[in-house]
Order: sequence, then C-alpha cells, then structure tokens
Amino acid sequence: MLARIWRGNLPRVGVEGYLTGASTRYTQRNFLKFNMSEHLHPYWRMKYIQSRKDSYETSPFAALLASGDDQKSLILHRGPTCFVILNNFPYNPGHLMVLPIREVGQLAELTVGERAEMMDLLVKCQSVLQKVMTPSGFNMGINLGRAAGAGIPTHLHFHIVPRWDGDHNFMPVVADTHVLPQALDDLWLRLKPVFDEIK
Repeated sequence: MLARIWRGNLPRVGVEGYLTGASTRYTQRNFLKFNMSEHLHPYWRMKYIQSRKDSYETSPFAALLASGDDQKSLILHRGPTCFVILNNFPYNPGHLMVLPIREVGQLAELTVGERAEMMDLLVKCQSVLQKVMTPSGFNMGINLGRAAGAGIPTHLHFHIVPRWDGDHNFMPVVADTHVLPQALDDLWLRLKPVFDEIK
C-alpha cells in the first residue's frame, strides 16, 4: 500500500479531511505523524551540507592528485592527461567522475588529447562498472557553470552514474535523501583492480 502512496500518485486531502487515493483511509494528522516520526542518522551527510556553502575559487582536485594516496583520495585511475575518481557525495553507488588533470572550466579549453582521453575513460568506466556492479543502465553528463549545477565550475568533470531498475524509491522524493548501501572505501577496493586490469 505504501508503494501506491509514494511511488505512484501522491494522495490528495479530501474535503472531509481524509487522504484519498489509497485503499485504506488515513486521517491527515495520522498520515503526517507516520511521515515524520522516524529519523535517519546519516551523519556523514553533514560534510556535504557544509561543503555546499564553500565557494571554490580553485579546484580541490589538485590537492587530491598531489596527495600521493590514491586510495584515501578515491582516485581509481591516472592517465597522461586525465584521471578517474569516485564521487565523494555520490548519487548512487559507483558514481564516478572523469576529469582533466589541468584545471579547465570549459570544453573549448581542452586539448585534442584531453578530449580523446576523456572519452576513452568514459568507455572504460562503463566497462568497469558493468563488470563489477552489473547495473541496468547509466546516466552520463557534465554540468558547465554554477547555474547549471556545477559544484566546482573551474574544473569540469563528467559524471558516470550507474542505475538499476527500481533504484529510485520514495526517499529522494520525501526527504531529498539517497540511501547508499556500500561505503566508498570498500567500493574503491572492488573497482581499483578492475581498472588496472582493463586496458
């Protein structure tokens, strides 16, 4: 029944004060009590919330590249001009990003070699994720400029997000929250050997 409430049409409040659109009626008060009585505690999200207040004048990726600890930095692959990194605030498990090593904000600023390597790495990312995580599909894209949703507009990056049938449940709708079933450190350990294996 909850699937009918949340995954289909959201229930409407009728003139008599009851929610309609489900087989069993709930009073508005009881429904709101049900909706608000449980609390999730994903404490790691605070890091993301605070980071959204930052205004990146320069790219934080330079420090990650210079750290020398690819596992801690979640870097999966380094190429001559581009690299692959796990998104620290993923939309879904396996959310990867492909970036040029140079801090470049626009596609027109990329060299021919950087463009070619980025496309090759997008193909490699899809192959690795398909082999390790067997998703049903992928979202791939790029946000150019802060108005378009780029969190770090000075350093462009392609997103690769694996998707599974049924992976989008009521949580993002009612709580703007994504439930991630696997820790980033564990996922890095699963993906890294396959990145090294696939040429």
